[in-house]
Amino acid sequence: MPSKPSTLFPSEAQLLIKLGERLKMARLRRKLSTATVAARAHISRMTLYRVEEGLPAVGIGVYLRVLVVLGLESDMELVAADDKLGRKLQDLELPTRQRARKS
Repeated sequence: MPSKPSTLFPSEAQLLIKLGERLKMARLRRKLSTATVAARAHISRMTLYRVEEGLPAVGIGVYLRVLVVLGLESDMELVAADDKLGRKLQDLELPTRQRARKS
């Protein structure tokens, strides 16, 4: 039985839509057809359409394959690269040093 896709909040869905739009624009700037990108990414044209629409049912691996075809895979290294909040939370858990008492 197929799993039910999770529902996204509107702000999350908007992020995926914007990503899809940017990927489509990158494809068009490179003057690549949907057939070419789909073939190079080893996906169907319908799946590429879903990527460019920002549909949440598409796996992250498919998005990565499209990024590779477009030469944008290094952008994936920027995702969560500078986790300021995480580092601050981690720093809060560090033990505090106490000075030794003078004898």
